[in-house]
Amino acid sequence: MKKVQLFFFLFSAFAFLAETYAQQGDPKATELWEPEPRVVTSAEPTKAPSDAIVLFDGKDFSNWVSSKDNSAPKWLIKDGAMVVVGGTGDIQTKQTFNDYQLHIEFRTPDKVESEGQGRGNSGIFMQERYELQVLDSYQNRTYSNGQAGSIYKQTMPLVNACRKPGEWQTYDVIYTAPRFHPHNGAVASFGRITVLHNGVLIQNNTTIQGTTPYIGAPQNIAHGKGGIRLQDHGNPTSFRNIWIREL
Repeated sequence: MKKVQLFFFLFSAFAFLAETYAQQGDPKATELWEPEPRVVTSAEPTKAPSDAIVLFDGKDFSNWVSSKDNSAPKWLIKDGAMVVVGGTGDIQTKQTFNDYQLHIEFRTPDKVESEGQGRGNSGIFMQERYELQVLDSYQNRTYSNGQAGSIYKQTMPLVNACRKPGEWQTYDVIYTAPRFHPHNGAVASFGRITVLHNGVLIQNNTTIQGTTPYIGAPQNIAHGKGGIRLQDHGNPTSFRNIWIREL
């Protein structure tokens, strides 16, 4: 039996029993025992949940390739973190995904050498297309829809939750991929994203309007699963403790 059919069967059975028990004034009318949620060991500061896919554990690039040509990444691994090497290009996961929960930690350089978009600039691209901005936005003014936590050039974060340069920060992301009509490729439903930055809600079920180019309007071109892409913007931004749970 397909999952959808099973769901409707169970729902119908529950509704029938609920009505029967309700007529008898029985508290069982509102109890649902099946299906039972599966058990997952919860996340810890340096440990992913038991059902997560660990994308980077601080040891190697075994789950990553260069976005340009699928070769081995040329970024550095230092003290358990991957560090952008300017000019070597973006990297992305070998595995591709649709809907997911993503945890990633990042650190902008402790030495401040520029301002605006030049400070600790990088990005996390959902399905290789939709950028969640990484930037040192601690006492660093730039355009609001381009600061840390923005859906780049689309939606500014609700608040600025950035820590000081050189301090580790976290993004926890809930991402729902866009869907496209199979017959003509038109958007059936836009992608949506919720983001917590250092535990603070900064994107609340935000609609992603399309791609996030530096110049021009968002584009919506039909696609399937995509990888997690990390941007080389020339700054030595670091990443660690990256895991994902498919939804």
